[in-house]
Amino acid sequence: MANIQWYPGHMTKAKRQMQEDIKLIDLVIELVDARLPLSSKNPDIDALAGGKARLILLNKADLASPEYTADWEAWFKSKGYYVLKLDSRARGGAKAVTAIVAQACKEKIERDRRRGILNRPVRAMVVGIPNVGKSTFINSYAGRACAKTGNKPGVTKGKQWIRLSKTLELLDTPGILWPKFEDQSVGKKLAIAGSIKDELLDIRELAADLTDLLVRYYPGTLSGRYGVDETASPADILYGIAENRNCKLKGNEPDYDKASKLLLDDFRSARLGRITLEFPPA
Repeated sequence: MANIQWYPGHMTKAKRQMQEDIKLIDLVIELVDARLPLSSKNPDIDALAGGKARLILLNKADLASPEYTADWEAWFKSKGYYVLKLDSRARGGAKAVTAIVAQACKEKIERDRRRGILNRPVRAMVVGIPNVGKSTFINSYAGRACAKTGNKPGVTKGKQWIRLSKTLELLDTPGILWPKFEDQSVGKKLAIAGSIKDELLDIRELAADLTDLLVRYYPGTLSGRYGVDETASPADILYGIAENRNCKLKGNEPDYDKASKLLLDDFRSARLGRITLEFPPA
């Protein structure tokens, strides 16, 4: 696969803006994709958010393996983060978020109280790479559509303050993806999960990478859904999916692109089951 680079100019600007905004902030809320928490975590944020309280939201937890999500939760907590697993589209997550925000900002609230500052809202910055569900989270948390959502990467362009309650204000920021994927496997996993525009990628190669992961870590998934032989090569597995799902070109040739897209769509919508693509470092 060609080297994946995706760092439009507005992201460089967003990063500079973030360095300014961080001074106004008590808490950084970072959304990551529960299916690939490390690959979807922006390494820049740790440098930018030094000294601030940190909350990691393992979003899309409804699509990830519950057992591995619990492992990731423990791993992030061991690194000093507050952690919450979340499906940002589901109603009812707001209470849990409010409780953990109060916990994360306890010291700040106490400090304010000692100084006689009462009821100053906690100011939180919401960050995350494109398409991780940031806008959906803000909208469902606020209970109204205040941030534009789209399931295409890069919908949020400018920053906006959103007052959620008397005690919490949120600063929404554009999704930032780091400039270079030091490790190409990170780019591949992000692409499989849909965080990079499909048009930029070789869809067949992506599907082949996904079949490799599924055969290795989730044996029986592909054979169960498509009736394919999992000991075959990725190309033969794709051929089997094309046959099974009648993805055909003129002249009855298999349509590999269509079969690849179908496989990726089935993974992204959890029709293959709840699947995590990476596991906590030992």
